[in-house]
Amino acid sequence: MRLLFVCVGNTCRSQMAEAVAKSMGHEAESAGTNPGLEVARDAIRVTGDIGIDMSGQYPKSVDDVDSSVFDRIISMGCGVECPALPIDDDWGLEDPVGRGKDFYRNTLEEIKQRLLALQ
Repeated sequence: MRLLFVCVGNTCRSQMAEAVAKSMGHEAESAGTNPGLEVARDAIRVTGDIGIDMSGQYPKSVDDVDSSVFDRIISMGCGVECPALPIDDDWGLEDPVGRGKDFYRNTLEEIKQRLLALQ
């Protein structure tokens, strides 16, 4: 399945979702409506803790993504409104920025569970 994960900054949730989805065998990308400068360090750490490598991932703009090639486009729950993107689902996940590694771990676990439900 080809998945696109969308949020505002494309630094945490959507990046973790991209990495986990790839580790499960999906083709995945992520993008943001207002992308940050780099992937959050805690996002990299918690995914690394479970053996998932995020190297090579970086924040991207939704304007640079061809939405027509994806089977599903999923908003991470940041109230993203993308008139150019047909959002299929909103996972409603709280932003872990500034909330510590435990919050990131919990967010990562929720992402894993939701991805398992898609299979």
